[in-house]
Amino acid sequence: METKKLCFLLTCLCLLYHSCLVSAFNYADALEKSILFFEGQRSGRLPADQRMTWRGNSGLSDGYPYHVDLVGGYYDAGDNVKFGLPMAFTTTMLAWSVIEFGGLMRGEAGHAKAAVRWGTDYLLKAATAAPNTLYVQVANPTQDHQCWERPEDMDTPRSVYRVTSQNPGSDVAAETAAALAAGSIVFRRSDPAYSAKLLHTAMRVFDFADRYRGSYSDSLSSAVCPFYCSYSGYHDELLWGAAWLHRASNNFSYMSYIQSNGLTLGAQDDDFSFSWDDKRVGAKILLSKGFLRNKIQAFQLYKVHSDNYICSLVPGTSSFQAQYTPGGLLYKESESNLQYVTATSFLLLTYAKYLRSSNAAVSCGSSLVTAGKLISLAKTQVDYILGHNPAKMSYMVGFGLRYPTHVHHRGSSIPSVHAHPGRVSCNDGFQYLHSNSPNPNVLVGAVLGGPDSRDGFADDRSDYQQSEPATYINAPMVGALAFFAGTPLMG
Repeated sequence: METKKLCFLLTCLCLLYHSCLVSAFNYADALEKSILFFEGQRSGRLPADQRMTWRGNSGLSDGYPYHVDLVGGYYDAGDNVKFGLPMAFTTTMLAWSVIEFGGLMRGEAGHAKAAVRWGTDYLLKAATAAPNTLYVQVANPTQDHQCWERPEDMDTPRSVYRVTSQNPGSDVAAETAAALAAGSIVFRRSDPAYSAKLLHTAMRVFDFADRYRGSYSDSLSSAVCPFYCSYSGYHDELLWGAAWLHRASNNFSYMSYIQSNGLTLGAQDDDFSFSWDDKRVGAKILLSKGFLRNKIQAFQLYKVHSDNYICSLVPGTSSFQAQYTPGGLLYKESESNLQYVTATSFLLLTYAKYLRSSNAAVSCGSSLVTAGKLISLAKTQVDYILGHNPAKMSYMVGFGLRYPTHVHHRGSSIPSVHAHPGRVSCNDGFQYLHSNSPNPNVLVGAVLGGPDSRDGFADDRSDYQQSEPATYINAPMVGALAFFAGTPLMG
């Protein structure tokens, strides 16, 4: 009798184990695709090893009428504008993904570094073209958004915008410093000279951001608002930039800066969102490593507030306050909600890594939250995006058997320059925006804005809130997927 019970139990365990294996996603495939997406967002002259082959060269004269070379960089989303603030944040998060989880990327590490470098190469140009000047945008967004045309055809004004000592932009400048500093860590071993250049430039740009304080939204007004206004102000970017320079340089002056300025820059605020606009939570997670691993007492405050953030996300704790959809997706905003999901997932995994390295946990009132719990919570979010959701749809284009095909993206929705060499004008392109046909070019790896608060998704190209991709949605997803692709028994 006992033998039969044991056999039955073993059978159940085997079936459960098999079920887990069958339902597990191919995270390595998703990782490869998530990085490939950035090749679809490239501006400038494409390299010989370009894999997203339906794209062509674009923006080859950016900055030239203004006597500055601003060729390159990334288009932020489905339009043809190069916005400096989200591009710098994207670059920072790509670099952070490589720094924390690059060792788990296996064959994709080189492609991930190439994605980082495409961003840092451009940001170097923008930061070194003139003294006390940072170029922060190319193209008039209002006029760009009045057209629906491929980046290879665009003929809207490629206006250039900059911040200076007279018209400051501490937010975009400090984020640029963070991106360059993080990038310097990525290339420290493989290209020491390039790494040193990135770090030196990051220091100079951060000094510019701190010395000439002000929001770029005030300086540039309608050129950046309402598109990428700095709603949170610039204090969070100064803390974030200093945190990255501290990590990249080991220069005591940045620790001193954080100790002296942290409280005025938001160190004591409990924040529950992390995005291209608000960096406070990210800065605290980053700085908490200094306390967890190196016992830097000055950074204990950041560990406390990082714990508060974590507790707000975990259902069942006394501090829980996050909102989840009926299907289990973290929900913050109706517009591009998955940007918050991917960023939060990355922070959960990064903090779990820091906690494990110190045999630490998070106290949420009477509940003790372990690193394993954070990993499990992050996995539910990543799996939701990849298809474990009520719609049984992957919100990563090109991944899985069912994914959105009507993506709000100009280049993807219009026949490519290879299939349709003739120019598609500003107004002629709208026929493709309003078409019911699937996009002719698959923007492989793009994570879209995602479903609504009730898990609803229409796959409607005109609904940019749900169907538009963005570089800052994908960037933290790269790190999260690297973790699950490279961690045993996780896929």
